[in-house]
Amino acid sequence: MADSPDPLTQALARLHDAPPDPARPVLLAGPTASGKSALALALAEAQGRVVVNADALQVYDMWRVLSARPDAQDCARVPHFLYGMVGRDTPWSVGHWLRALEPLLAQHPNPVIVGGTGLYFRALTEGLVEIPPIPAVIRTEADARMATQGLAAMRAELDADTLARIDPQNPARVQRAWEVLRATGRGLAEWHAATPPPLLPRHAATALVLRPPVNWLNDRIAARFDAMLAQGAIEEARAVLPHWQPRAPWARAIGAAELVAHLQGHISWDEARDTATLATRQYAKRQRTWFRNRMTDWDDLR
Repeated sequence: MADSPDPLTQALARLHDAPPDPARPVLLAGPTASGKSALALALAEAQGRVVVNADALQVYDMWRVLSARPDAQDCARVPHFLYGMVGRDTPWSVGHWLRALEPLLAQHPNPVIVGGTGLYFRALTEGLVEIPPIPAVIRTEADARMATQGLAAMRAELDADTLARIDPQNPARVQRAWEVLRATGRGLAEWHAATPPPLLPRHAATALVLRPPVNWLNDRIAARFDAMLAQGAIEEARAVLPHWQPRAPWARAIGAAELVAHLQGHISWDEARDTATLATRQYAKRQRTWFRNRMTDWDDLR
C-alpha cells in the first residue's frame, strides 16, 4: 500500500493547479514547521511576487537559526522583507510591523505575506488602534506585580470587556492589558473599540491557512529542532547569554529559554532538547487554536 501523500507536497500541488489571482496579495498563515516559508517562496517565484514576514520572532537579528528564517539562498531567489532587521534593544510591536509593511505594500502590491503570528494578520486585516507607549515605570511596576502577586491578582483588576477579548491564561496578554489600563485609565477593550480601518481588508487578499495533520507536524518539529542544533542554534543562544532577559520580547523565541538554561548549567543537553521540542509542539497547538477560532473565513490549504 502506498504511503499517504506528504501534506506539504499536496499544498504545493494545490497552489500549482489552482493558483491565486496574481494581482492580489496573498496571506499565508500556518503553524511553526508546517512548511509555509517554502510554500511562500514557491508561490512568489511562480507569480513574480516578493515575500514579506509576518512572524514576530523572525524580525529579530539574533535568531537566524532558531527562528527558522529564510536563508541567503532563498533570499537570492526572491526578495524577502522584514526579516532579521530588529535588534534586541529596538522597540517592536505589531504597530511597528504595520508601519513597516505599509510602504512595502505601496511598492509591491501583490506580496506573499507569510507567518505564524495570528495577531499580525488580525491587525492587518481588521485594523489596529494605536495605544500610547507604556511608561517604563509602569512596566516595572507590572513586572513586580506579576512576580509577587501572580496572574490571578493582575487579572482580577481588569474590566470584563477586556477579559473577554484576551486569553486570561496568558501572562503576557494579561500584563499588557493591565499596563494599558494603568497607564491610560482606559481598558484595552475600549481602545480596541476605536480601531481604524485595516491596512489590507480580508476581502482584498487571498487568505490561506495551512492545517497539516498533527502527527506529521510533530514529527517535523522534532526533526527541525535537531537540524537547528546542528546548524548552530546553541551558538545563537550563547551569543545572547550576556544580555539574557527572560521577559524581553526577543527572548520569546521557542527553544531559546531552554538552550540558555543549559548554558547556565541548570539542565542537561538532553533536557534542553526535549523540553524545547515539547515547547515548540505546544506553541504550534496554540497557533492552530488561533487559526481555528480567528481565521474561519480563510481558505484551508491542506
